[in-house]
Amino acid sequence: MLDVSLNPRSSRLCNGQSRRDFLRIGALAPLGLSLPGLLRAESGASAAALNTRAKSVILVFLGGGLSHHDSFDPKPDAAEEIRGKYGAIPSNVPGLHLGELMPRMAQTMDKVCLVRSATHENDHHETATNWVLSGRFGSPFGDYPAMGAVVAKRTGFTGVLPPYIAVPRNPSFTWELGKSAFLGGRCESFKAGDPHEQGYRVRDLSVAAEPGKALAQKRSLLESLDTLAREIKGNDQLATYDEFQGHAADMVLSTEAQNAFAIEKESTAMRERYGDSTFGQSCLLARRLITSGVRFCTVNYAGWDHHAKIFDSLDKKLPEFDQGFSALIQDMSASGLLDETLVVAMGEFGRSPLVNKDAGRDHWGRAGSIIFAGAGVQGGKVVGATDKEGGMAISDPVRPADVAYTIYNSLGIDPRSEIHTPDGRPMAILDEGSRIHQLYA
Repeated sequence: MLDVSLNPRSSRLCNGQSRRDFLRIGALAPLGLSLPGLLRAESGASAAALNTRAKSVILVFLGGGLSHHDSFDPKPDAAEEIRGKYGAIPSNVPGLHLGELMPRMAQTMDKVCLVRSATHENDHHETATNWVLSGRFGSPFGDYPAMGAVVAKRTGFTGVLPPYIAVPRNPSFTWELGKSAFLGGRCESFKAGDPHEQGYRVRDLSVAAEPGKALAQKRSLLESLDTLAREIKGNDQLATYDEFQGHAADMVLSTEAQNAFAIEKESTAMRERYGDSTFGQSCLLARRLITSGVRFCTVNYAGWDHHAKIFDSLDKKLPEFDQGFSALIQDMSASGLLDETLVVAMGEFGRSPLVNKDAGRDHWGRAGSIIFAGAGVQGGKVVGATDKEGGMAISDPVRPADVAYTIYNSLGIDPRSEIHTPDGRPMAILDEGSRIHQLYA
């Protein structure tokens, strides 16, 4: 008997309450209608419609929930308690306005597609984050693998660099999110650390200046650990460790891997262009990693959960985002890298229309904004809209599974194809969703 959520809308809030409705569909089996069978049938149709344009993906994750009212979806004609502190400024796309703290993005909108109708029904950080990072609704604990982990599963190591890297690290609230779930350690992200730190080096990769003897000793140690793990059979953790030790040895000894993380080789002018901040330098490092062959890079810029004094925080955070993200898009566009890289910027939800009694905005899953760019995405477009108060998506709703479907589709991964749980049970990568065709039309 299989439980399928008809309405995966947890109204879980900070008080921990939730509500989920299920349909028992085990009775379909005698009729020859199993869910895997249905999904396989759909997979055959969807595979023919793959829109493979991207070699890599950069996902900029704005953990906590970016206020769409104050950035990409201003409501200048709404009441003051809804429109907030900031005015709206025109962009380089006729008729499109952004919040006034986004002047650089305003001059970059011709290169991106703005989705103003992101929507779902969950206002709980962990649950919503795992939902939008995987495309599948589950518990707060990450039942399903994040998109980067699935990409790692499908592509594997094709060079010396891991296929899935997080800069500086995975998202986290009360625990780490966006993980590989049942796909295991082989598909976890490689955490790059903070490239804004003085003297930044990725741990255990800074061996270029080591004398030959020390380097040989390090290689010998790695090989010894590798052999020990191979000798112990049937343990997935040790098998994963064995595999990763081999890749670690390759990375330690690889000039290519060291150069990919060597952000200090960028010119002073380029580093200043991205901004003197962890976010700006993370975007620059992501560009270096993608150029070096990494397939999925998540840039995490947290701290958008502003229940109080939101404008005090946004006065600093929005200019950092505006500088770093606009530099990333413009830099990649000028170099041609944007042609083969899909760039997505989103949080787990938007913020409430009404500024609360503490001068903040609360969690709001029903409306939010997402930026897409590159890999065939048509720049200068707006998809969807919210109502006059920015509280509801009223046209072309885009749900988490649609975002994930589009990302997989762009990479040439069939979203209806199967991955397997540890007990061998087949599971579709996505059980719902469709390509956001408006991005390309």
